[in-house]
Amino acid sequence: MTNEPPSFLSDQYKQAVTACKTGWTVMRRRGPSQVQFWFIALVIGIAAGFAALFFRKGIDALQAALYGTDDVQFLHTFAQSLPWYWILMLPVLGGLIVGVILHRFTPDGRVRGVADVIEGAAMRDGRVERRAGAASMVASLITLSSGGSSGREGPVVHMAGVISTLVCRKINADGITGRDLLGCAVAAAVSASFNAPIAGALFALEVVLRHFAVHAFAPIVIASVAGTVINRLEFGDVTEFVLTTPGALQFYVELPAFLMLGLVCGVVAAALMRSVFWAEDLGTHLQRGLRLPRWLRPALAGAMLGALAIWYPHIIGVGYETTYRALSGDLILHEALVFAVLKTVAVAITFGGRMGGGIFSPSLMIGALTGLVFGVIATGVLPDVSGLPTLYAFAGMGAVAAAVLGAPISTTLIVFELTGDWQIGLAVMVSVSMSTALASRLVDRSFFLTQLERRNIHLAAGPQAYLLAMFRAGAVMRPMGDARGGEPDVCREMIAEGLFVEASATLEAAMPLFERADVAFLPVVTRSKTQPPELVGTLFHIDALKAYNRALAATAAEEHS
Repeated sequence: MTNEPPSFLSDQYKQAVTACKTGWTVMRRRGPSQVQFWFIALVIGIAAGFAALFFRKGIDALQAALYGTDDVQFLHTFAQSLPWYWILMLPVLGGLIVGVILHRFTPDGRVRGVADVIEGAAMRDGRVERRAGAASMVASLITLSSGGSSGREGPVVHMAGVISTLVCRKINADGITGRDLLGCAVAAAVSASFNAPIAGALFALEVVLRHFAVHAFAPIVIASVAGTVINRLEFGDVTEFVLTTPGALQFYVELPAFLMLGLVCGVVAAALMRSVFWAEDLGTHLQRGLRLPRWLRPALAGAMLGALAIWYPHIIGVGYETTYRALSGDLILHEALVFAVLKTVAVAITFGGRMGGGIFSPSLMIGALTGLVFGVIATGVLPDVSGLPTLYAFAGMGAVAAAVLGAPISTTLIVFELTGDWQIGLAVMVSVSMSTALASRLVDRSFFLTQLERRNIHLAAGPQAYLLAMFRAGAVMRPMGDARGGEPDVCREMIAEGLFVEASATLEAAMPLFERADVAFLPVVTRSKTQPPELVGTLFHIDALKAYNRALAATAAEEHS
């Protein structure tokens, strides 16, 4: 007698029962802990949202007090009526206070921002510096309130990172949990700052965590929504920019013009980033050459900004008034061109002087001005097949910002959410794609990753480039006395030949030495200025490769979980 195969319906029924049992088991074992984690994400989202809200309100209140205006949204217009000496002195005084704060509370006199949060996510288990972060927040608050030319998203993102770091220390979170909570805090802060819940969540995934793992998506969305709710409770469900002219493509033949605009914006974004890096190098060179105390550097930058603001107050602060005028077409060609150049100079001075703030809002302003200039020219050359110049300003705003951040997805969405206009998606997407593709070749993918590359932190090339820097030779070595270690006499001969690594060195420094010397192991030493190298162990090439391979596997598992 032969056994008949089970019917199709019977087989499907058994599979469904098995799936339900498995699902119920997973819910019983992991459900409570997952719900608890989502609750922590919600709490972090609320805390980061309120922190971003208070930071924004603090800037508005201090700016209104210093400049004597009731409506800081029109600060540039009001500042034209103030005495010139007041416009000049405010950034100087603000820079002096910033310099003292950073000198006292940071080890290097540098403001922390988004790049440091990205580094914390990749190399510090989702932790960022707390003391320096708090000082950077205060410094950026003073900078943006007293005439500095930068944005508020950088300090807000790092401030959110400080909040998540405090929670991680409290619950003793591991690396994956710490990174997820950091993403939650960043998403909530960005959402609360710009009333952009979709872009806030994607910004955390695309820019900070730099992956789109499924396990991180739900808690980050929860936190992002919490931050948005806090923003809307205070400001209502309104967009940052209210456009006065409708945006719509007149003809599809306009799309090649937006391709060209994207290339122009890519060059402009690269010029903005390069000018900031050049200003930082120049400032450091002058500081060393003139032997200036580091606390005086922001004050000197403030003097330069104040002198520029006497004639062009449009450079003061975030610059949303000028951005709005560009998006509304309320600027003529030469005004838009001059303002774009001067804002780039002012941003470079602010960052070169280490005054604090972020790069995103200035890139929005410069992008809108660039797009308006391009649009005025394009519609003037081909008026019969062109839409409004403001359409190009809209696309330019997204294109420059996306190229600077190296985040085409989240930047495209945040521009939509800032304006509430979803009808011109083709124009924005075409411009953003071209600008990002071009600018990423002219720098190390983005402004933040280039900042890290300049500090010899190689995140732009991916985990294979930076994971070796996470392991110290002293942690991977086989200590002296280990039966599997190297012979002491052989090690001493190698030390005499200069073939050794210090215990505090990373595998990033040791691996090239293995390749050059073609040896199986390297002596590991500790040394001081007065004592010769002391042999403490041996670092085997195979052990270094195993540690590296385990780190790569763990990173891949997290990114695909």
